[in-house]
Amino acid sequence: MTDHRRSRRRGQGELEGQVLAALRAADGPVTAGWVQERLGGDLAYTTVITILTRLLAKGAVTRERAGRSFAWTPSSDEAGLAARRMRKVLDGEQDREAVLASFVTALEPEDERLLRELLGRAKDEGED
Repeated sequence: MTDHRRSRRRGQGELEGQVLAALRAADGPVTAGWVQERLGGDLAYTTVITILTRLLAKGAVTRERAGRSFAWTPSSDEAGLAARRMRKVLDGEQDREAVLASFVTALEPEDERLLRELLGRAKDEGED
């Protein structure tokens, strides 16, 4: 009797998150093979390379030559990656003011307070 069940297929975003998590857990730059070992399972080496290349195009990772291949490093932490995604969305919009106004008016009071505090600090640092 043949088992027709398949392992759950991971989405691109999920794989990117797993690859980034593996890179953040590393002590320094690592190879795609290292990432593949850490993720385990049935993930093909070529899939790891594809995900790393997509992350490189997004600016989420950097790479350096390591012999005949590359060693990969995350370019920023989770907060930095989220900020980069937010800037990319904002950059893709025609009416930046409307997008920012809509974003700010939808913030919870505590988040709005935090944003005001951060903007105040940034302004103070710019005056030094």
